[in-house]
Amino acid sequence: MRLGAGASAVTVLDGISLDVPAGEVLAITGVSGSGKSTLLGLLAGLDQPTQGSIVVDGVDITRLGEDALARFRRERIGYVFQSFHLIPTLTALENVATPLEIAGVSGALDRARELLAEVGLHTRAAHYPAQLSGGEQQRVALARAVALRPTLLLADEPTGNLDSATGEQIVDRLLAMNRERSSTLVLVTHDDALARHADRVITLRDGRIVAERSGLPEATAVS
Repeated sequence: MRLGAGASAVTVLDGISLDVPAGEVLAITGVSGSGKSTLLGLLAGLDQPTQGSIVVDGVDITRLGEDALARFRRERIGYVFQSFHLIPTLTALENVATPLEIAGVSGALDRARELLAEVGLHTRAAHYPAQLSGGEQQRVALARAVALRPTLLLADEPTGNLDSATGEQIVDRLLAMNRERSSTLVLVTHDDALARHADRVITLRDGRIVAERSGLPEATAVS
């Protein structure tokens, strides 16, 4: 994956080959600028690779047209952003209902209420994002991300803007909702405590996978 053109082009990801089995919880770690968020954006179909292919749930998303890719993302991929990305002019209920309404799901508001109750925010449904704490906003974002029961759930530093106690609550809820829906979870994190919950952890450096571990106290270098 390269950004820019000509002599100013920069390689962001280099020779990444990654297989994530269905149902796995994969954590991606590494210092800032190592390519973590870029990799997540590629998996989400938000960015296009300059070489190679990306297959999600049996579909090569690099071969999809713009409309088909947007539909695929909406139906099969959920995304939890570090900065929440809630629509400020909509209530918590409306934010969660939005993807359901776009997908034509009947009873979208009722379903959104159930999801807010699932994350413990049934009493905050009528509040706007500015009226919610950071942890509450992230719980709304999580409810929205899983609303359509995505095959793949992506989370980019989901605890990055939260204090440790609130972050732990978000982690517990994220993992629980992922298990309940039997989806695959790929998360980017600087938080070692969060990474320890993953089935597998890979570490990026300068756009390459340099280490990988699975339930081990220390990473094993990748040759």
